[in-house]
Amino acid sequence: MDIRRLTARYHVASQLVPEDLAAIAGAGFTTVICNRPDSEVPPGQQAESIGAAARAAGLAFETLELTHQTMTPENVARQRDLIAQSDGPVLAYCATGTRCSVVWALGQADTMSVDDILSTTARAGYDLDGLRPTLEQMSRQRD
Repeated sequence: MDIRRLTARYHVASQLVPEDLAAIAGAGFTTVICNRPDSEVPPGQQAESIGAAARAAGLAFETLELTHQTMTPENVARQRDLIAQSDGPVLAYCATGTRCSVVWALGQADTMSVDDILSTTARAGYDLDGLRPTLEQMSRQRD
């Protein structure tokens, strides 16, 4: 399990397996968000299996399947709301953590500078510099 911190409240990870959830709860997380579509993984790693293990470990579990096509403003807002509504630290996962980092970055464009967003994701090991033009456009819209 490869958990990477973006902020004190939001961490990302690659694909989880049900056996990971007890350790995730033990590490102090309160919510797990699945950003990976079920069509990408075998049945034992689909949201239903991970969600059942999360709930058994006392964690809240949410599903927001993301692909390039579904990285919409509505889904960006939903991810931001799920994080804000959590009782504590959130762990979002997908195949590698990249989608979880992208959706977070897009959700910060109205509150953080583009450089701060990209340096935050880079510290976690995600080079999202290709997202710079989109973030700059979103940033200009807030001004």
